Amino acid sequence: MALDGAFLHAVKRELMPLIGGRVEKIHQPSREEVIISIRTRSGSKRLYISANAGSARVHITENSVDNPQTPPMFCMLLRKRLGSGKLIDIRQDGLERILFLDFECVNELGDIVTITLACEIMGRCSNLIIINSEGKVIDSIKRVDEEMSRERMVLPGMKYTLPPRDDRLNFLTAEPDEIVSRLQSTESKELSKALIRIFEGISPILAREWAFFAGRGVHIESDTISSDQLDRLLFAVKRTRQQLESGECCFSAVSDKEGQLKDFSFIRLSQFGTLMYTKELNSASELLDYFYSERDRAARTKQRANDLFKLLMNLTDRTSRRIAAQREELAACADKEHAKLCGDLISANMYRIQKGDSSATVENFYDEACPQVTISLDVRKTPAQNAQHYYNEYKKSVTAEEKLAEQIKKGEEELQYLESVFDALTRASSENDIIQLRLELKEQGYVRYAGGKAKPPKALPPMEYKSSDGFSILVGRNNKQNDQLSLKFAEKTDIWLHTQLITGSHVLILTDGENPPDRTIEEAAVIAAVNSSGRDSGLVPVDYCLARYVKKPVGAKPGKVIFTNYKTAFVKPDTELEQRLRV
Repeated sequence: MALDGAFLHAVKRELMPLIGGRVEKIHQPSREEVIISIRTRSGSKRLYISANAGSARVHITENSVDNPQTPPMFCMLLRKRLGSGKLIDIRQDGLERILFLDFECVNELGDIVTITLACEIMGRCSNLIIINSEGKVIDSIKRVDEEMSRERMVLPGMKYTLPPRDDRLNFLTAEPDEIVSRLQSTESKELSKALIRIFEGISPILAREWAFFAGRGVHIESDTISSDQLDRLLFAVKRTRQQLESGECCFSAVSDKEGQLKDFSFIRLSQFGTLMYTKELNSASELLDYFYSERDRAARTKQRANDLFKLLMNLTDRTSRRIAAQREELAACADKEHAKLCGDLISANMYRIQKGDSSATVENFYDEACPQVTISLDVRKTPAQNAQHYYNEYKKSVTAEEKLAEQIKKGEEELQYLESVFDALTRASSENDIIQLRLELKEQGYVRYAGGKAKPPKALPPMEYKSSDGFSILVGRNNKQNDQLSLKFAEKTDIWLHTQLITGSHVLILTDGENPPDRTIEEAAVIAAVNSSGRDSGLVPVDYCLARYVKKPVGAKPGKVIFTNYKTAFVKPDTELEQRLRV
């Protein structure tokens, strides 16, 4: 992630108005998170500090977090040392990923002392350390002993020392000649990697952006960089310096076309082109709040859906194997006419067959050539019993053929239903969506819902879009909502859409009795393609018709409908268009 020293410098700039404020409350929501409420003249601000390896950061937060009933020992220590303390300074050593928060506090003897919080934002080595006025460690949220690190231990009573630091340039103060000299002497050939070796406090995404600007999108080696490219590189570094020093940054989060957040930065990014989406926010704190809360929400959603994914995969596999076995049985029933023939030939030649014969060779008078046919017999049975045995086999095959065809049809419908639920689960964007899918599977008898006596949350409304021509387009979130949308909510003159022969959401264009233009129908078809299992395909056929022609078969699974008088549009799934039209 791009919470580097340069981004931390932008965060520090936003935290400066907190200087002069007093500590109001201190909470520790989890083992590696601390929230300090600071009261300033403009109101109370909540300073969030995390030492979690995957989400270490420090910023002002607006999000509410549940706190444990009993505060941890580290939280009690912070309250004791910083209670009612005054924030007097915020420091950063160059572009190191450490912020020092100096508080003026009163100790047990009534003396005014300075207590420093060292917020070390360094990945798995992140930590929050309390330091006294003598520079000794009072305690830390993560204690580091000799077994964990021989280079730098962090234990109560020890002298606080800075982490090991490489000899790199600070691009906020470095001169162009120094940059060129370091670039010429670096061993890394790829320009972006060379920049990371030269400068402190820059992340790979910032280095790649500088290299992208310098080469105008063309890959550059550090040892073959031209003078024009070097000038552009120095200009990019200078421009970034001016943005940081003036506070005129562009805080943006980058996500892929599936909506998964990938990275963030304090400058506008051009290196991804149209491969990624960029969302701009107003401040560094707002960006960090948004990025990590959305990422954690997505992770929680995925975790809560894991059991449903496993259940659906097991059910799909079990149903597929059952259908395959039934088809093998059905193929075996194809020989039923031979059994009936054997019974008829035995009955016609009863006088020639004796009990105890193991076989009988007779003429097949059903064939014009009357070929000889050898029929196997049970030596323990009479000729009449052998004939009856073959007739019974014939009847069993006829009955099995009828039942198996029915069972295979039901199995294929069940398999199609499970695939539709699986597709909806892959597109679930909230915990509510997962709960509704779980309830649907419970109603169909696939899962037991352990929800207790509490009522499940109310289902979210259908997803809404607005076409370029101003028509409202609604999309069902799951099979139950698909049925409600298509069969109860839809007016007869509305236009209904669904991807052809593949699972997906039901889409409805609200026409209000008007005839929507072709562009609206095409945009709705694109939305239907994106909200289906064919969203990664090159071209997707989408059927559409008036809602009056959509019916529900008797006893059909949720989401299963039949329709007539339809047309088909072939569209390319366009996630960017779908996101742009979404309300």
